Amino acid sequence: VQLLESGGVLVQAGGSLRLSCAASGLTFSTYYWAWFRQFLGEERKRVVLWRRGTVGYLDSVKGRFTISGDNANKSVYLQMNNVKPEDTAIYYCAARPTGMKNFDNWGQGTQVTVSS
Repeated sequence: VQLLESGGVLVQAGGSLRLSCAASGLTFSTYYWAWFRQFLGEERKRVVLWRRGTVGYLDSVKGRFTISGDNANKSVYLQMNNVKPEDTAIYYCAARPTGMKNFDNWGQGTQVTVSS
């Protein structure tokens, strides 16, 4: 399994961007998907979890971030709107088979920087 993120940029506060995660080596529909982020000096924290028809967002991004997926292209996206300086972090795509508990498949991360 390989995950490759892209889309991280420098953006002004209030702006928008979309992160992409291209997957290979897996059957898209048999995985749960998530985006995590990591602030400098801290552990990774889950931003959103997508399990079949259920989506759960971190409170601080609700109403601003949206996860979506494309089964045909084996890609997952994170639309980020009205971004804030506190969203500055490295963002990681993660996937796990539906029968597993932990996320063991990770991308390399993409840097998002929000300027004030």
